[in-house]
Amino acid sequence: MMLRTIRVLDSIVTDGQGSAYACRVLGGRADDGLWEGYLEFRSSDGSVLLTPRETRQPDQVDLVYWATGLSGVYLEGALQRARDARATRPLSQSR
Repeated sequence: MMLRTIRVLDSIVTDGQGSAYACRVLGGRADDGLWEGYLEFRSSDGSVLLTPRETRQPDQVDLVYWATGLSGVYLEGALQRARDARATRPLSQSR
């Protein structure tokens, strides 16, 4: 699946160590026709964290709508999920 930018969020998310991340919603159409959404966090030093799949929606319009309702608390949790996913990913698959 080729991911594309669905929405760039205005929010800056910070982690427990004070690092700040810009966030965008990525998505793409899965083989079954549903649209999957992910969150990408990019720090000022250029490192990138990607969450596991956050949502599955019937179409791109619904994925865009989902992306408009993400709260700051949700984004903080998603950043932690992205960090956890990176920690459990084999080195050969790390971004």
